[in-house]
Amino acid sequence: MGQYLIGDIEELTGIKAHVLRYWEEVIPSIAPKKDLGGRRIYSQRNLETILRLKYLIYEKKFTIEGARDNLISELDSRNENAEILQAIQETRSELTDLYLTVRKYRKPKQDA
Repeated sequence: MGQYLIGDIEELTGIKAHVLRYWEEVIPSIAPKKDLGGRRIYSQRNLETILRLKYLIYEKKFTIEGARDNLISELDSRNENAEILQAIQETRSELTDLYLTVRKYRKPKQDA
């Protein structure tokens, strides 16, 4: 549960792979592990950070540096609402896994 390749992250977030790789350099909390073949393996926490970063940059119009500072500030205050955040993270992880499973097995659309 909660392990995604860069293509999965790209599809789930709408963020292109080259942008994700750049964000990894600038945002320390986005640090996917790599498998033996060198492919990035993102965790559920990485996905949540990327979604939050996307919101801050594209919706709130933060610079990458401002978004990074905001993320750090949010992490500091996260302990206050840890139980609620844990429940949200678990639910989001389950929904993401369900989405990827459905996508994997759905039939391609037929042209009329």
